Amino acid sequence: MSTPHASSLRGLEVSPGKPPILRAELTGDAPTWVAEHRDALHAVIDEHGALLVRGLGLGDTGQVGAVFQRLASGGLMGERESFAPRTAYAPGVYSSTKWQPNEPMCMHHELSYALEFPNLMMFACRTAPGAGGATAVCDSAAVLDALPADLVARFEREGWLLSRNYNDEMGASYAEAFGTADRGAVEDYCRANAIDFEWQSGGGLRTWQRRYAVVAHPISGRNCWFNQIAFLNEWTLDPDVREFLVDVYGRESLPFNTHFGNGDPVGPDIVHLLNQVYQANTRREPWQSGDLLLVDNIRTAHSREPFQGPREVLVGLGDPVGMGGFSAEVTA
Repeated sequence: MSTPHASSLRGLEVSPGKPPILRAELTGDAPTWVAEHRDALHAVIDEHGALLVRGLGLGDTGQVGAVFQRLASGGLMGERESFAPRTAYAPGVYSSTKWQPNEPMCMHHELSYALEFPNLMMFACRTAPGAGGATAVCDSAAVLDALPADLVARFEREGWLLSRNYNDEMGASYAEAFGTADRGAVEDYCRANAIDFEWQSGGGLRTWQRRYAVVAHPISGRNCWFNQIAFLNEWTLDPDVREFLVDVYGRESLPFNTHFGNGDPVGPDIVHLLNQVYQANTRREPWQSGDLLLVDNIRTAHSREPFQGPREVLVGLGDPVGMGGFSAEVTA
């Protein structure tokens, strides 16, 4: 039996500055079409890192869930350690992260701070926004090649450190992030996942976890820049928002922040550089209602651009991958 290839899909468009776009020739329902073309769709993702499928007419939550199930050969996974709330519609089917529409979510790899993360990200657009709101993508191997060698070497050597403060006032509470309000269960999860933790007066929780910043892709073996160093750093926040949070809570109590693996701060110059490199390698295509976007979460970072008007995009986390991280021996 021959191996499916991207060229076996008719109507595939590959253009500079955009993810590959496939205009589906749908004769039946979307889940059946996806099941029939799954291997060829995965071949495109393996070749290009992402694929936008147009013409499936996705809208119903059950239909979207069935499409996600057929695409994720390794199954769907639930989300733990979320940094902002989501709505769960079905097992493995979520709303987009709740984030201010006028604020961008810069490039990141989903759950790259966790020991288990999805290899395949799936996005289904039920309602396209009136303006903006694209889920843009970026080749992480290209980002790695474009970054200064000494900076990459330090992150390869030390990893990166994520610090988080969970409370009921900003971001996700620990009950939302860990799926339980039971302190003992939260502590067990942290110990099992190389996360240092400290309970705060008033019931809050502070955690630290050290992870790899560069990983080898499980299929190609190519090294990829894989982390959320820029996205979850204080200097990516809107300046007014950052100033307010620092004034009210202090830098040590920000909802999240990132550091070098030894605890040193990642300053605004580095964050600016990272976001510049991401921008130089970004591909985007405006959403149309019914679209399906498939993203190799290790090879390809994704973002969410500011938007106006209603926007509803469902998210599926597929084909979970387990990877060890540095132990969280250093606290900031």
